[in-house]
Amino acid sequence: MHTIRRTPLVAVLAAATLLAAAPVAAHAEAGPPGDIPDNQAYVTFRGAGYSLKVPEGWRRTQKASQVSFADKYNSIGVTVSKEARRPTVASVTRVDLAKLRATVKGFAQPKVTSVKRPAGTAILVTYRARSQANVVTGKTVTNDVERYTFWRAGKLAVLSLQAPRGSDNVDPWKIVTDSFTWTR
Repeated sequence: MHTIRRTPLVAVLAAATLLAAAPVAAHAEAGPPGDIPDNQAYVTFRGAGYSLKVPEGWRRTQKASQVSFADKYNSIGVTVSKEARRPTVASVTRVDLAKLRATVKGFAQPKVTSVKRPAGTAILVTYRARSQANVVTGKTVTNDVERYTFWRAGKLAVLSLQAPRGSDNVDPWKIVTDSFTWTR
């Protein structure tokens, strides 16, 4: 016959107190979903008459004159087309905003401005939009979108960057938009 040794309650309580007081390893602070890490590496993508830096390791999808890069909740898209006239804040406000309102789910809070980038002056439209539904959960999120329209010699490039609302991607998006260069 085996005997069962019982540990006194005082010993159990003392061990629990020691475990509760033991130091816990600190967890690295994680940003909200959509934040691109500060140590993100970038690679140069060469498209149809342009190049730009994109985050390394992002999934690329390409179809004709459109290319997109995505990772988790973030995406970067570039579309190149022919356009005889240089877009202006007024023309983008009049024409492009109407198209965006008609085609973008949850389109809200648009603002149109002109910005300087190394590739030249671009027309910037910032707005909010609903993401595509997650294929597993069916959930959507509200995205902040920056849409840059670059033009040179009859060519138009629309560079769109989006991430969940409130993501701190100011520096990564500046790296991408500052790297945009016309190659021919």
